[in-house]
Amino acid sequence: MAVHVLAVLAYKEGDRVTSALLASSVNTNPVIIRRLLLALQRAKLVETRKGAGSGSRLSRSPSRINLAQIYRAVENSEPFAVPSTQPNVACPVGNCILRTLDEVFASAEAALEQNLAKTTLAGVLNSCRHPSKHRR
Repeated sequence: MAVHVLAVLAYKEGDRVTSALLASSVNTNPVIIRRLLLALQRAKLVETRKGAGSGSRLSRSPSRINLAQIYRAVENSEPFAVPSTQPNVACPVGNCILRTLDEVFASAEAALEQNLAKTTLAGVLNSCRHPSKHRR
């Protein structure tokens, strides 16, 4: 949803866009969009103005925003969560499973962010403007 919202803002090329218009594009409630915009604003990806001339716009060029930055702005939970209960440390597997999974999941998340960093918002918008015939 965050990439969708930012792509609309990029498409509008600096014009301020209301949460109602963004919600219409995403097909959701404007309140959900406003919450999302707050997270994106905290990450300094958008700037939002209330009152006359209200709306949101990108805080920098879409070529200077990548998907890893967007992911970090909105992902507030661990993508690979471990159970909240502690395993039995007397068990040979329970004794090491959390440490082992922490290493594996940290590596996977680093790979995910590294891959996301290769795609800019400008690239996403370009794909929307020139859709490939091979897309789903």
